[in-house]
This record gives sequence, C-alpha cells and structure tokens, in this order.
Amino acid sequence: MERPLEATKMENSTSSCFFMERKAHVKARRKEIVLAKLRKSFSCTPRKLKNFVMDFLPVLRWLPKYQCKEYIWGDVMSGLVIGIILVPQAIAYSLLAGLKPIYSLYTSFFANIIYFLMGTSRHVSVGIFSLISLMVGQVVDRELLLAGFDLNDDVTPALGPGSLQTDSQFNTTVFNLTTEGMNAECGKECYAIGIATALTFVAGVYQVLMGVFRLGFVSMYLSESVLDGFATGASLTILTAQVKYLIGIKIPRSQGHGMLVITWINIFRNISQANICDIITSSICIVVLVTAKELGDRYKHKLKFPLPTELVVIVVATLVSHYGNLNEVYSSSVSGAIPTGFIAPKVPRFDLMIRVAIDALPLAVVSFVFTVSLSEMCAKKYAYTIRANQEMFAVGFCNIIPSFFHSFATSAALAKTLVKTSTGCQTQVSGVISAMVVLLVLLFLAPLFYSLQKCVLACIIIVSLRGALRKFRDVPARYHVNKVDTVVWVVTMFASALISTEIGLLVGIVFSMLCIIVRTQQPRTALLGQIPDTNFYEDDLEYENLSSVPKVKIFRFEAPLYYANRNYFLKSLYRLTDLDPNLEAARRKKYEKKERQQLKEGNQPTVNGLGSRDTTLQLVPKQIDFQALIVDCSSIPFLDTTGVNTLKEILKDYKELNISVLLACCNPSVIDSLKRGGYFGKDFGSMQEMLFYSIHNAVRFAKDQKLTADSSV
Repeated sequence: MERPLEATKMENSTSSCFFMERKAHVKARRKEIVLAKLRKSFSCTPRKLKNFVMDFLPVLRWLPKYQCKEYIWGDVMSGLVIGIILVPQAIAYSLLAGLKPIYSLYTSFFANIIYFLMGTSRHVSVGIFSLISLMVGQVVDRELLLAGFDLNDDVTPALGPGSLQTDSQFNTTVFNLTTEGMNAECGKECYAIGIATALTFVAGVYQVLMGVFRLGFVSMYLSESVLDGFATGASLTILTAQVKYLIGIKIPRSQGHGMLVITWINIFRNISQANICDIITSSICIVVLVTAKELGDRYKHKLKFPLPTELVVIVVATLVSHYGNLNEVYSSSVSGAIPTGFIAPKVPRFDLMIRVAIDALPLAVVSFVFTVSLSEMCAKKYAYTIRANQEMFAVGFCNIIPSFFHSFATSAALAKTLVKTSTGCQTQVSGVISAMVVLLVLLFLAPLFYSLQKCVLACIIIVSLRGALRKFRDVPARYHVNKVDTVVWVVTMFASALISTEIGLLVGIVFSMLCIIVRTQQPRTALLGQIPDTNFYEDDLEYENLSSVPKVKIFRFEAPLYYANRNYFLKSLYRLTDLDPNLEAARRKKYEKKERQQLKEGNQPTVNGLGSRDTTLQLVPKQIDFQALIVDCSSIPFLDTTGVNTLKEILKDYKELNISVLLACCNPSVIDSLKRGGYFGKDFGSMQEMLFYSIHNAVRFAKDQKLTADSSV
C-alpha cells in the first residue's frame, strides 16, 4: 500500500522542500477484537481465577507483605484516633439522616471492614459522611411524609381513624402498610431505616454496575468548582437543619424545593419557643469545639495526634445532662435509648427500591467521586497507585453488603482522611482498628449516651462544616484565578442551597458544560505579527514591538472549528482582516456591470445630476492590502464536517479575489479531516502548496509567491 507523503517548505540555506511520511496504521478488524476479548473474558484457568480473586480482594495481595514492625504502630494509633472521632460523629450524623444513632454506628463499623478487604487506598477513611447523610435524610423524610408519618422527632403524631396504633412498649407509631400484596406492620423508625437501606442498596448496585461497564469517566463531569459549590451549598442546608436543635425549638423538618428558606422562616416564627437550656449548652459547646479546633490547627505540627475534643464534649455533656436531669427539668431533647448488639440481617425491600431508584443515582455518583478523588490525592502524595475501577467496586459493596445489616450509604470523608494521614496511618489495617472501637461502643457503651442532648450533636455537626463554609473566604482568590469557575461555583452553591442538593448538583454539571460550550463558541481570535529577528509569531494586540508581514495576514483561532462556532469563525476572520470576500466579490460584480453599462450609454448625466464618472467612483472595488491569508491551526484540535466545509468555503471565496489561503501547524487529526473532506483535491497534488508545518514556512512561501508574481508582471 502506498503511503501518502506530506510536504512543506522549510526555511534554510537552500529553501528546500522536505517530505514527512505518515506511518501506515493497520486497521484492526473490530469483529476479531471483540471475539478475542470475549474469549479472554469467558475463559477460565486456575491462574486467571486466582488473579480475579486477588484483584477483587486486594487485601490478599498486600496483607501477606505487611511489615508489622514498621507499620503496626502508625496503623494502631491512627485507627484509635479515627475510631474515637467516628463514634461522636456517627451519633451526630444520625440527625442528618433522620435515623436512630445505632444505625450510624452500624454503618461506620461495616464500611471500615469491607473497605479493608476491597479498597486499594491505604489512607482513605471510608464511613459516615455529612453530605451523604444529608442526601439520605432528604429521601427518608420525603418518603416518611408521603407515608403519613409526622417528621417531628419529639412529638408523637395524633391517632388517625383506624390507620394508626400506638405501641406503648416502645412508644412508637405503628402503620399497617400494604404494598404489592404484602402486609407488614412497621413503625416510623422501621419504615425510615427500610427506606435508607433500600436507597443504599440501589446506590451500591449502581456503583458496581458503573465498575463493570467502566463508567468511571462520569466523574470527569464533576469539576472541582462544581464539587466545591455543591459541598458548600449542602453545608448551608446542613447548618440550617441543625439550628432547631441548637436553640431547642420544635418545628417540622421541611421538605421539597426551597427547604433552606422555609426552614429559616419557621425558625423565626417559633423563635419565642427557644429552650434556654439548649441555647446555653450549644453556646458552650460551640465555643469549646471551635477553640479546640483552632488550637489544633495552629499547633498541629507539635501534636502527635488530634485532640479528641468531640468525644470529651460528648462525655462531659452526657454526664451533666444525666445528673442535672436536663430532659425532665428543662425539657431538653436527648438522644434516647441506643440498644447494644446487632439486629438480625434483613433483605432491603424491593418495593421501596423502586420508589428510590432515581434518588440513588446522584447519591451513587457523589459517593464514588468523593472516594476516588480522595484516594487519588492520597496516592499521589504518598507515591503509590490505586485502581479507580476497584475503588468503585469497593465503595459499591460498602453500600450493598451493609444495607442488609441496617446501614445506610457511605463515602470517603476528607476531614477524617486528613486526620488519618496526620496520625501515621500506613495501610488499611487502621480501618479495622477503627471498626473495633465502634464495635466496643456497639456492644457495651451505646446505652451510656441516653442522656446526650441533641443540641450537643448539632454543635458537632456545625463545627465540622468549618472547612466547607470557609470556601466563602476563597471566593476573591478564586475569582482572580478564573472568573468562569467562580461563576460555576456560585451557581452550583446557590442551586444546592436554595433548591435542593440533587438539583443543585445537576444544575452545576449542566451549567459548567454550557460554560465550556460557550467558550468554544466564542473563543479568542487574533491576527499575528512577527517577533523581530525570529521565526516566531504572536498576537499583535497582546505584545509590543511586533512587526506585520507585508501583504500577508496571519489569523489564529483558539478552539475546535465545528458547527457551533462556524459563524463566529467567519465573522472574526472578516473583522480582523477588514475584508469580507463575499461583499467584496459582490461589489466588484456591480462595478463591472456598471462599467459595461456606461460604455454602452456613453458619458451622460444620471438622474440625480451626477456624472457617470462620479457614480463609478462610488462602486470602485476596495483596495486589498494583502495577497495571502495564513490560518494558524495550532489551537484547532479537531474539525467536524461543518469545519472542513468552512475552510473550503474561505479557500474558494478568497481565491476569487486572488488571495491565497495557507494552513499552518495542523495536527494529524485536522489533516486527516481535510483529506477526507476533499480540501486538497482528489489526488492531494496541491497539498504541499496549501499545508505547512510552521507559520514561518507559510510566510516564506507567500513571499516567494509574491516575488514570482511580480517578476512575471
């Protein structure tokens, strides 16, 4: 097969022509490739089976190589610290999820065990996460409301006619639910965890399917600005949801769009009912927590591990509440009974899965994106590699398996991951240590938190949002770096806070993609001038002391040329060169027609009193100050059919005005598109006179053309 040759003029001592030979790419037969992959995928050998198992459970690869003397101390210390942090956070985040604290402890326990077996990151802390808890809580609240339950945590709903019963032993409301022919007696707590486990199971299935079909690329559409704006907007929602606990007022949990605004309206309407005991407790806890956090940040290089401030606050607050009888004397809301041990496993209900299938999709994507981004950050910092696809499997099964054990959705958490790395974590073994700490609480210590005030848990949640809320301070710096990214952040933040978290995420993704489209529709364009005494050319408007090339215009377009920006390309070209070839061609035709008409009629006055010579002057063609147009294609990554046709159009239009159009710095993809589109003709014979590998080569060729034309004249 004959290979195509691409030629160009190159400036050297002899001004010779050199040829670039393209490599011949053998087109592989897709059918054979697919069949080979299928044979490889469905073949089963002992070695392949072993590799599959070890890839699916990475612990089998790294645990036998575990260096106990070197790693054990750091893993034990970081595991204990994370476990101590996990316990109060798990109890606190149960408020966000609208569930009992015991389910948060289950979630933290199982997530750490499963990620130990399946995760590839040594430092990521997987478990309960405020943002994921909020998303779960919003779905749980909505479904509880649709089922007829009262969302108020402290007020028992009034009995309806025949549909509600009161279970005096557990002081819970019981519904007789009939779904798809199945009768089930289920109270508010039971129904809430049923919704949460169904949602978690479906989200895990989505994540596993994304791993099977290798759909991890969807995370690319969540830019840093979108994620930061989403996290900040959700943090405002979380903060708003906790205010009622801070001041001890009893208002219903708002649902639907605009929850943040509605909640604040209800807060101000009921501010007179604030509980003075909760206000004092909240003030003291926030002062203590913020002070400890600030001191910890300031002296973190001197501290071997972070101060367990949350645990200390919870222990002290529980003791004060218990011995001060704050619940009985001041009606302060408390956590209530937290059972010990494990509840029997239960399969998530299929009918509830159908109800929450759509809600599980953003939950799955957000959970995966946060986990993988934190894993990649840690891997880059500590010089090891992770497998993003395996991370998707790991976080997926961290949701699927625990959903059978009354747990809800999990994700990697930035704050705990940073603590983990700062306390000497070496491997995933630290996650097992953290799970053991949670297990200790589950088996023995959970009932001790009965008298813990909910306002204390709300304080822990709000103080944990410091990092996300501090993003507001970064807005001026972010705006200075990139204005478009700042607008994306602001739009995503407001949409997440004022509408809903799921819609805010969708709005952020769509808006960021629209920004990219708009930027490619109206990219930078420029005429280039030559840097004196060099072979290089730059934007004439951006740099001083550039010299223009006589009789040559050099046009740069900094975007792909495709259907959406075709008109902008042409308008910019005509504006910068001060020449629209279509208008100029039309003007010349009118001039020639008028001239022929005058020759026939003679030099007689026109109707308006002007002589024919005066009328002709108005139609004289414009004097064109260039004979060659060079299009710098170095910033054009690809062309579509419209782009190729646009270049063919300007080639034809300028040729009618005796202006050469030369292309410079085209990449192979653009060259192939031009060839397929017939830009160089059928046999590519004129290719070496139309295509150049540098702007300077094209300029030299244009100058040689001018000299040849002048000499022929």
